[in-house]
Amino acid sequence: MRALLFAGQGSQRQGMGAEVLDAFPEHCALADDILGLSIRELCLHGGDRLRLTRYAQPALFTVHALTYLAGREEQGEPDVVAGHSLGEFNALMVAGVLDFAGGLRLVAERGRLMGEADGGAMAAVLGAGLTEVERTLAASGRTDVEVANDNSATQVVISGTAAGVSAVTALLTAGDPAIRCVPLPVSAAFHSREMAPAALRFAAVLAETPLAPPRLPVISNVTARPYPPGEPVAALLGRQIRSRVRWTETMRHLLDSGVDEVTEIGRGRTLTGFWREAAATRRTPAAPGRATPAPAPVVPAPVAPAVPAPVVPVASTAPVAPAVPAGSGLGSARFREVYRSRYAYVAGSMFQGIASTDLVVRMAGAGLFGFFGTGGLPLSGIRAALDDIGRRLPPGAPYGMNLLHDMTDSAGERATVDLFLRYGVRYVEAAAFTRVTAPLVLYRAKGAHRDPGGRPVAVNQVLAKVSRPEVARQFLAPPPPELLDRLRAEGALTAEEAAAAAALPVASDLCVESDSGGHTDGGVALALLPTFVRLRDRAAAAAEGEPVRVGAAGGIGTPEAAAACFLLGADFVLTGSVNQCSPQAGTSDAAKDLLAGLDVQDVTYAPAGDLFELGSRVQVVRRGTLFPARANQLYELYRRHARLEDIDARTLATLERGCFGRPLAEVWDRTARHYRDTGRPEIVHEAERDPKRRMALVFKWYFAESSRAALAGAKENSANFQVHCGPAMGAFNRLVEGTALESWRRRDVDAIADLLMTGAAEVLAAAH
Repeated sequence: MRALLFAGQGSQRQGMGAEVLDAFPEHCALADDILGLSIRELCLHGGDRLRLTRYAQPALFTVHALTYLAGREEQGEPDVVAGHSLGEFNALMVAGVLDFAGGLRLVAERGRLMGEADGGAMAAVLGAGLTEVERTLAASGRTDVEVANDNSATQVVISGTAAGVSAVTALLTAGDPAIRCVPLPVSAAFHSREMAPAALRFAAVLAETPLAPPRLPVISNVTARPYPPGEPVAALLGRQIRSRVRWTETMRHLLDSGVDEVTEIGRGRTLTGFWREAAATRRTPAAPGRATPAPAPVVPAPVAPAVPAPVVPVASTAPVAPAVPAGSGLGSARFREVYRSRYAYVAGSMFQGIASTDLVVRMAGAGLFGFFGTGGLPLSGIRAALDDIGRRLPPGAPYGMNLLHDMTDSAGERATVDLFLRYGVRYVEAAAFTRVTAPLVLYRAKGAHRDPGGRPVAVNQVLAKVSRPEVARQFLAPPPPELLDRLRAEGALTAEEAAAAAALPVASDLCVESDSGGHTDGGVALALLPTFVRLRDRAAAAAEGEPVRVGAAGGIGTPEAAAACFLLGADFVLTGSVNQCSPQAGTSDAAKDLLAGLDVQDVTYAPAGDLFELGSRVQVVRRGTLFPARANQLYELYRRHARLEDIDARTLATLERGCFGRPLAEVWDRTARHYRDTGRPEIVHEAERDPKRRMALVFKWYFAESSRAALAGAKENSANFQVHCGPAMGAFNRLVEGTALESWRRRDVDAIADLLMTGAAEVLAAAH
């Protein structure tokens, strides 16, 4: 027997539904009419709105409904359906209780009512089962806290008044050091008696909504049993908002009913993890009061913090800094002081160590500042880079590390931050963040304190690269209180650190990223930079700490471009593309030869390998490589087909000959082996059940291989080189044509900085 499970609120993310929305234009048009907004815009570009209950719930319902419809013919009808909280409405749609439009109307009203609720708190209890939590609740004497979600044998969520939740979590963690309690970022005590008024109002809506009897068994959250035949669905569904989600019992009922396979619709496969835990617990009973550890919590489970231990490096081999030239007076003097750089200038990170340890050491030795590119590297690779930098730079020499956000790997982000704190890294370039995360807040807040005059001071500097105002506002504001509370509750921050950080913006520096290489929104600096400066100025009026400095990145390949940024109000500039065509860049000579021959028009956009399924795009070299054309072809094939077998034989043969250089069956074997060897066999199992997912993984192999080919300089595969680059590279090539820097072998990163900054000073002086 097979059960179909639908995830609930919390699984939303910007970009969700990219693979299904365009396939159902009529459903999307219907959703637009019902919601009074563009469902496509909300799902793909909703930003902060997706964190709000009133928007998140209808967006998730729509994406999960269309995902089910897209795979219905291939997967067939399930034997039983269930959904976690909000997901129950998708389950009812599958069972024919309501259609898409009726379900969306109900969910929109549910989201509105729950979003209007105010007051109360929730916390996830990790490492304890229902019996232990209920025993603690009884012993506490608190009547204002109750269990909201019984998710698994090792994860329970409690809900109630803020004071009550705080008191109960303190009792739980004091009684057992293995238990952790994580406050949840919610506005009200969902699934508790505090939601009774909203439940009554929603019941009135249900009473006016036609609901058919289920044609398949649907497990109710309220009873953990199928909706009873012959009884109105509304009777149970109306109680769901204020009742406990009995998910552990639901999993046990499915097992008892003979279910041996589950399919989950929702991000993260969290419900599948609960299913596996329930099945394992059933096979091997745990000791009383304790079960085996949960495979994946329904909320982020922060990793225990490491104690910072700065590296003690040995003598430097870097060049001596030259005398201070013209250009040192541009931008913010405070930026130069904080980053200990003779220019208000930064060499930004480039993924997979293209912004290498050689680059960082060369910049520091020249009295300048650079970030190492950690993106795409395993933790061991980042650690090796830190060790190398530590050996080659004197103690206290300034350098920075990139922190590239991955919405699918919060644990990896936390482990990277813990590593930075252990090594005493004081400067981080935060990139690709669409929201402020707990690991980033931990890095910023660690060591924060108030000076003798009572002013809040941050030890760690965060330079955040942003291209959207809604993201900029998050970095210009102090950390969300719930994140600070969570980090303090788990012992990652002291009370003093949390209190000082609460008065500081998340970012010390904001870098406006416009038309850059790699991931880019293709923004225009002329529009973005003045806008972000004004956002900063408004935020500074209410800030207690030091004002955030605003810089510019993207398209800076000439002195004139740098000068324009400073005229627009930039406190500093950050370069990227021009630095990868230098002796210090960690890419191949073949790639550098290609870059040195570019003009401004020789770059274009192509699908991004890391976010392939979402249709995200990167800016890459198009001259001398077929990668952009082939990458776009792969994405169009993925968008139009449900599986590899649906693609015509002639096209498949062309792909095998041109893109992959081997049979697609061999590509899949290599891909599956990679995921198994790296400890992720569940990805292979999922793809073997889902032909669309398998096709995506096969196609993504091409993106990984094309990057490896460029990094390694595999000339036999040069037609497939993937090189991230913006138009600044071509502009710089034209600038240095006929000079000593025409050869990339003479373009040391500090020489590039000197040329751009001294030239910018001359441009500005001439203008006056």
